[in-house]
Amino acid sequence: MTTTTPAASWDDLVAAALLGTERRTSPVAPRPGQDVPSALLDAAALSTVRRRAGLRPAPARPGPGRAPEDPRPALPTAARSRLAMLLADRSAPGRGGPRSAPDLAELLPQWLALANHHGYRVPDALLPALLDAARARTDLRPEALTLGGPRALWLARLNPDWKFALRGTAGRAPTALPEASGTAPGPEDEQRLWEEGLFAERVSMLAAARHRDPAAGLALLSGTWSTERAEDRLMFLDSLRDDLSPSDEPFLEQALSDRSRNVRATAAELLSALPGSALAARMAERSRGCVSLTSDEVIGGELTGGELTGELATGEPATDKVTAAEWITVRPPDECDSGMQRDGIVPKPPSGRGERSWWLGQLVEATPLDRWSAWFGGRGAAEIVALPVADGWQADLHAAWCRAAVRQRSAEWSRALLGTPAVAPVTAGEAAPAAWRDPAKLLSALPAQERAEWVAEFIASHGLSDAFRLLGVCTVPWAGSLGRAVVDALDIARDAGSYPWSFSGVMGLAERCLDPTQADRLEVLTAIPDESEGAAPGAGGYWAEAFQRLVGTLRLRAAMQAELEPG
Repeated sequence: MTTTTPAASWDDLVAAALLGTERRTSPVAPRPGQDVPSALLDAAALSTVRRRAGLRPAPARPGPGRAPEDPRPALPTAARSRLAMLLADRSAPGRGGPRSAPDLAELLPQWLALANHHGYRVPDALLPALLDAARARTDLRPEALTLGGPRALWLARLNPDWKFALRGTAGRAPTALPEASGTAPGPEDEQRLWEEGLFAERVSMLAAARHRDPAAGLALLSGTWSTERAEDRLMFLDSLRDDLSPSDEPFLEQALSDRSRNVRATAAELLSALPGSALAARMAERSRGCVSLTSDEVIGGELTGGELTGELATGEPATDKVTAAEWITVRPPDECDSGMQRDGIVPKPPSGRGERSWWLGQLVEATPLDRWSAWFGGRGAAEIVALPVADGWQADLHAAWCRAAVRQRSAEWSRALLGTPAVAPVTAGEAAPAAWRDPAKLLSALPAQERAEWVAEFIASHGLSDAFRLLGVCTVPWAGSLGRAVVDALDIARDAGSYPWSFSGVMGLAERCLDPTQADRLEVLTAIPDESEGAAPGAGGYWAEAFQRLVGTLRLRAAMQAELEPG
């Protein structure tokens, strides 16, 4: 019979089993004819039984409360079956399906958004699968938790694998607050969670409180601001962005003196987004001293590429051709003083950037755009952007105006800086003088319909090669002229024998974003074309498969929409 030495313990047995009897002396002596590892395992088995037999039953805990009611309508039968199929993801890539089959995993976010648009609730039987999907994919969580409703939160309290649901999502109601009964929290519960909750729960609650009552949310943050860690202060401050209002200015002004540089920079950015703030006025005054409109006469010179050449008249009689001219003169700051740094100006430029141009860009970016019209004789944005800029400062000045237009959501300035779609785009990393322009960011400030029309014209002029980021900021579905432009450009690329895999990104976007009514128009492109001379080998077959998948996905999306329509 196997025996243990007096010094043997459960911890000794576990340690010997984990390290192995060759590396650690076994705490048990084997019986005759038995090897040491077998003796160790026998002793561990006996010890396990002894430990379990010695446990005392714990007091019974109360069971979970009744799941809260969800009054929203149930999914139609067909839509319920569709959700089960999407959650199972039976034809996801890599599972043996044909390359032309739709990717159900990519359609799940769109299905969830549509179901929430109609106000449905998820069937109880599918709640675990929905929470598992949201656990695996963070991009699904906001829509999944909305569809799951109060019962998803109730269920998440019973399974630690789903604790992410209790942390909520920025901009949603504070999902960590409701009790199992589904009752709404009171002020005391909110204060307790704010003081004791997990960081993610606090961020979620602050966003929800701000959305409901901006002043109350700000008071909550102000009460603990001085005791928060720097990284937490930064995240809390950033959560004020969506519901920012002039009443936040005093708090943000105090944050300009924060000991964290990142917190100071974020506070300055938020204040510059309030055109009536004192910081915006200070930045405007500094910018006015750096950028001015000059009017004079040009003698023997001409305007070339936005820069002035020739000599300026000084009042003497003209001896050559005299032309009246107006241009913008730039004189960047000579230093970055303490006041500028307190207002968020970063003194040290990135590598390869001059200090004075770096300071100038930050000043202009934070200046309310309507001030330039007042300073430049009532001109509109398009007229100001068209003015020549002296001494090579155009790229720096226009880059700052672009950032200001995006930050201040100015459609007028974005429109002026974008120019016409026929002009070729310039990437952010390009070293050309016009590298300041980022069409995708500027487009985001335009109304949805105007944005789509601009991108459609751009694609008609330049094709799809440079349009991927532009398409990403367009409203879904791509209807009207934008949808037709994308289909036409794909057709042209196919006929030209281009490499189809170079358009895989646009194809992926088209599957999710094209109007499903375009499926019939694309049907003719699913056939394998005759390969033209100079075409990439096998391109025709790849194009046919890509269009088959696109058509199949569009028809599947149309079926999904029909299934979710109320009966």
